[in-house]
Amino acid sequence: MKSIPKLIRRFIGILLLSSFLLIVFNFIAIAVIGYNQTASGSPWKTATDMAKALSKSKNSYILSESLSKELNSNNTWAILVDNNTKNVIWHTENLPNEIPTEYSLSDISMLTRGYIKGYPTFTGEHQDGLVVLGFPKTSYWKHMYNSWDYWFIANFFKILLLVLGGNIFVIFVIYMIANTRLLKSVNPILNGIRNLPLEKQIHVKEKGVLSEIAASINKTSEILETKDYQLKRKETARANWIAGVSHDIRTPLSMIMGYAGQLESHAHLADEERQKAAVIRRQSERIKNLINDLNLTSKLEYNMQPVNLENINIVSIIRQVVVDFMNMDIGEQYPIEWITSDDITTCFVNGDKALLKRAVTNIIQNSINHNENGCNIYITMIGKDDKYEIQIDDNGIGATDEQIENLSNTPHYMVCDENTTEQRHGLGLLIVKQIMSAHHGSVTVGHSSYGGFSVTLTLPMYL
Repeated sequence: MKSIPKLIRRFIGILLLSSFLLIVFNFIAIAVIGYNQTASGSPWKTATDMAKALSKSKNSYILSESLSKELNSNNTWAILVDNNTKNVIWHTENLPNEIPTEYSLSDISMLTRGYIKGYPTFTGEHQDGLVVLGFPKTSYWKHMYNSWDYWFIANFFKILLLVLGGNIFVIFVIYMIANTRLLKSVNPILNGIRNLPLEKQIHVKEKGVLSEIAASINKTSEILETKDYQLKRKETARANWIAGVSHDIRTPLSMIMGYAGQLESHAHLADEERQKAAVIRRQSERIKNLINDLNLTSKLEYNMQPVNLENINIVSIIRQVVVDFMNMDIGEQYPIEWITSDDITTCFVNGDKALLKRAVTNIIQNSINHNENGCNIYITMIGKDDKYEIQIDDNGIGATDEQIENLSNTPHYMVCDENTTEQRHGLGLLIVKQIMSAHHGSVTVGHSSYGGFSVTLTLPMYL
C-alpha cells in the first residue's frame, strides 16, 4: 500500500504548512495592530509632553496653540491639579461639566490608574501639580488592576512557547484522528480500485464519509463481472461454432477430395476432365487447410489450445520442416537454403514443438503461395543477447510498403472488432503471431535483402 504512506505524508505536510502560515499570519497581524496603536502616539507620552509644554504666565497658565488644536481635534480635555490644595487651578475650555474641580488623594490614585466619570485619564508631572488628560469615553480601555505574579512575567516567553507547542500538539492529534478515520475509509476503496483490472470479485463496505464512492466501485465491479461473463460466453460460443462447422464440413469435404482424386487418376477419362478433377481436389485441400487454420487460430485466440512447453532444439525443428517440404517435390521451383553457420547446431528454447513447427511451416508455405512462378527461400538463424532470431526470406514478388504496414499494424479480421471489409490477408501470419505470443516471442515482417518478402521470428533462449 504505497499510496497510504504517501497520503499520510501529504496530510502531515499540509498540517505543518498550515500551522507555519497561521503562526506567520498571527505575528504579522500582531505587528500591524501594534504599529497602528503606537503610530497614533501613546496617551501617557502625550500627557507628559503637555505637562512640559504648559507654562505659567503671571496668574495664569498658557498652552501652545498647536497643542490646543491637537486636543480639540481629538476631543481631549486637560486639567492641572494643584500639589497643595488638590484643586483644579487650570483647565481647557472644553472641560465637561461633570468633571470635578476638587480631588482627594484617593481620587488622584483612581484617575491615575483608570477613569474620571467614565473618561480614560492619563497624567503628566508638572512643577505646580499634576496634569490630567481626559480622552473620549470610547477611545481607550484601561486595566485598573494590572498586577502580575513576578514568576509569570519572568518566564513569560517560556510559558508562551509551551502554550503554543501544546496548542500545535492538540491540533496535530485532532487532525490525525480525523484523517485516520478518513484513511480507514480510503484504504478499502484503494484496494477495490487496484483489484478492478485484476478481474477479482470486489465488495467494498459502504459506510463512512466515502460510502457513495464505495457504492460506485461495487456497481462498477458488478458491471465488469457481468460483461466479462457475457464476453466469455460469446467467445466460447464462437469457438464452439467454428469447431462445429469445421466438424460438419470435414465429412463431405473428405468425400469430395476422395472422389476427385479417383477421377483425377481415372485412366478412361479425358485429360480435360481429369484436370477439372485435379482443380476440385486442390481447392478442396485449400478448404481443408483453411478449416484447420480456423480451428487453430480460434483455439489460440481464446486460450483453448494447450501449449506443451518443453526444452527443445529449434534448429532440429527447422531442419525437419525443410525436409518435409523437400519431400513434397518442390525443390526445383522453390529451393530452400540453410544460410547459417555450421557451428549453430543446438539452440534450445522453451516451447511447444508442434506449434513452433507449424509457425515455420506457415511462413515457408506463405512464400510458396504468393510466388506461383517459383522463388528461392533462405533461412538464417542467429543468437542475439538472450534471444534467437529465425529469419526466413525469399526473392519473390515481395510486398509493398503499404502491405507491410497493414500486416504489421492492422488487426486481422479474426480478432478485429471494426469494419473488416478491406482486410484480405489470410490466416497463416495470424497463426504465426499467435504462436509467437504464446511463447513470449515476436514477429517482424519487411522487405528481404534478396528482393522479396522477409519474416523474422524472435524467441527467448532457454537458460
